[in-house]
Amino acid sequence: MLAKLSAPVADVWVATADAGEPYLVPLTASWFEERIVLATDKNSPTARNLAACGTARLAFGGTRDVVLVDVRLERAVPVADGGPIGEAYAAQNDWDPRTAGDAYLFLILRPERIQAWRELNEIAGRTLMRDGAWLI
Repeated sequence: MLAKLSAPVADVWVATADAGEPYLVPLTASWFEERIVLATDKNSPTARNLAACGTARLAFGGTRDVVLVDVRLERAVPVADGGPIGEAYAAQNDWDPRTAGDAYLFLILRPERIQAWRELNEIAGRTLMRDGAWLI
C-alpha cells in the first residue's frame, strides 16, 4: 500500500464535491511526511471543492489492486512557497509544478482512512487506517 503512495509518478483519481455535484479528476500525487500532496491549478474545481468542504476520496491503482484513501485538507500552499514539499514532489514525479508559476497550489492532505484490497477474500481486512491511526 505504501508502495503505491510513494511510487514514482503516483497517479490517483481524486473525487471531490460542491453542493452535491461530484467532480472526479486524475492527478499525480506525492507522499511526503505521512501526507499526500497534490499539485493543481488554484482555480480548479478540485482546489475550490477542497477549500469549501475540506474532504476528498482518492483511488490509487486498478479495480483488482486498489487503495482508497479518505483525506482531509490540512493546508494549501502556493508552489512558490513549497520549500521541501516542492522538492519532494518534484523528486517523485515527472514534472515540477513550481515551473508553472503562481497558478498552482500544493494541496497537503492528511489521510483519515485507508482501505486496500485485490480480491473478495481481502474485503474483510481492507481497512488499514481509521481516524488517522494505522491499524497494521
